[in-house]
Amino acid sequence: MVYSIYAAASNLWLAAAKKGTVMSANSSEKKAANPGPLGLLGFGMTTVLLNLQNAGIIELSIVIVAMGFALGGMAQIIAGISELREGNTFGGTAFTAYGLFWWSLCLIWINPIGVNPADNISKGFYLALWGVFTFFMFLGTLPHNTITKTVFLSLAVLFFLLSIGDFTENLHITRIAGYVGIFCGLSAIYSAMAQVVNGEFGRKIFPT
Repeated sequence: MVYSIYAAASNLWLAAAKKGTVMSANSSEKKAANPGPLGLLGFGMTTVLLNLQNAGIIELSIVIVAMGFALGGMAQIIAGISELREGNTFGGTAFTAYGLFWWSLCLIWINPIGVNPADNISKGFYLALWGVFTFFMFLGTLPHNTITKTVFLSLAVLFFLLSIGDFTENLHITRIAGYVGIFCGLSAIYSAMAQVVNGEFGRKIFPT
């Protein structure tokens, strides 16, 4: 009898141990989350909102500043750091840099330390530098899918148009840039949603 109880207990222990090993193996095989959609949404939604203002559809207000600080800045920085931790240099550089761009833009708008406000020439150089950076990032997208190339190319065009608009003080160029920016932001939102939906279904629902 004692032997039977011992044998039954041993069998239960072995079954539990085997189950734990299987669960542990499954846990170790669990796929890491993709931070890309968060970063793309942070970029895309704030880009659309800002460029509604550049296109003359809405006014610059706390709505854009708050969105820029939270989703455009913080969400992209979180996504960028996550990409860097996973060894993705391109994604980490893009999201972190553009997240910090949004924080710097918010600081330019609110000017919390009271230095000389930004003039059109300084803003022109500021935007031109971001245009140069974005153009080189676009070159890095050439091996990537079509939607990623579209986002970065339209973003580079946006920065250069905004820069020219500030240098020349030509409102028509800024308005054109606004519509380019809306297209760019919507492209990024599409890319984010395509990654989420395709990932959930395990197959390509939305082409990229």
